[in-house]
Amino acid sequence: MTFRMPRRQFLMGTSALAAAGAFGLRPAFAQDEALRLIWWGGQARADRTLAVADAYAASTGTTPPEGEFLSWNDYWPKLATQVAGGTAPDVLQMDYRFIVEYATRNAIAPMDDYLGGVLNLDDFDEDQLEGGKVDGKLYGLSLGANSVAMLVNTTAFEEAGVAVPDRDWTYDTMREIGEAFKAANIRGGMTGMSDGSGSEPMLDNWIRQRGKPLYTAEGKLGPNVDDMVEWFTMWNEFRDAGYINSAEDQALDTGAAEVSMVALNKAAMIPSNSNQLVIHQSINPDTLTITSYPRIAAGVGGGHYRKPSQFWSISGASQNKEAAAAFLSYFVNDVEAGKVLGVERGIPCSAAVRDAVAPTLSEQDQIALNFVANLGDLLGPLPASPPNAAGEIDTSLLRVLSQEVGFGGRSAEDAGKFFVDEATAILNRAS
Repeated sequence: MTFRMPRRQFLMGTSALAAAGAFGLRPAFAQDEALRLIWWGGQARADRTLAVADAYAASTGTTPPEGEFLSWNDYWPKLATQVAGGTAPDVLQMDYRFIVEYATRNAIAPMDDYLGGVLNLDDFDEDQLEGGKVDGKLYGLSLGANSVAMLVNTTAFEEAGVAVPDRDWTYDTMREIGEAFKAANIRGGMTGMSDGSGSEPMLDNWIRQRGKPLYTAEGKLGPNVDDMVEWFTMWNEFRDAGYINSAEDQALDTGAAEVSMVALNKAAMIPSNSNQLVIHQSINPDTLTITSYPRIAAGVGGGHYRKPSQFWSISGASQNKEAAAAFLSYFVNDVEAGKVLGVERGIPCSAAVRDAVAPTLSEQDQIALNFVANLGDLLGPLPASPPNAAGEIDTSLLRVLSQEVGFGGRSAEDAGKFFVDEATAILNRAS
């Protein structure tokens, strides 16, 4: 069976490819067809990505790559289905928490054979190269450096008469902000912040400030039961006090920027990443900015780190690996491509592209660049790559427990113990 994807067809949700994979039908693609790409993100990211794909085709005289994009929550089940069915696109957007799993299962291919040839990374940031390696081989090409960040609706803060938190704010400050928003009662009861109990990056930042990794270099779980009970208890207190969204409201957030608690006017802040300011601002009429995640106490830092915002990886099943590597080289090295991409996926990793792009950035892009460059004492070392199955712990355990606790189905004590027991079992099964 041959399945041909029309140019610029974006498949949102269940696709013909996934359906074919589910029934054991393996679409056959000729090796001379256009490269196929898949990524998570919204329309703004798609517009930038496809503009660069078209520019690459024009510069090389090749057929323009074809693209497909989904929201974060929809992306991973779809990609897993495609990989299992042998229909994965040539180029996949990959996340730091999943790269080990995909590399060890040969779902993505090492790029080392193309280095110095069609893939030129001579002026690439070394820490970003290291972040894409698994067992010493390059499986992911960083699309930008970023850091976790709190996305802040400054217009809402002004309406509530509350100062926007600076880099020294703490979880105690969160309580003060929550009280102030309750008293102001703006926009039908907007809270100071969304529920972060199911946010893996926020848990990671919190536990790092306590001197522990979320995962050790040996692939073991860092937090213990007491840590996780305290985590869920803190968010229960915030929820019960009305400082964060109700579980019912939080369930509306399915991962797309358009349904975030900020976009829906449910909360004035959400845990996010520095590069996501651009996409959120593009869909929000209010003025947005970013600040750091809260400190666990005044003067405590080290929770943040500069990480690859995401990677491009080459499918292990691709019949066009060299062509894919050539496209990736253009994507990260071409100055004009860099100007189109901006910092929507993070701060460019090529020094030449970064220098060329900086003067052209919008106000939001400049905010993101300056935030990542000036983390100060908030900055800690890049942790080891998350172990195999870390993604499962994030999506199928932490997020589920967050909802169960939020809706009253579990106590914080039960959730804390269950998280540690089940996460440990998942890691052991995957090792």
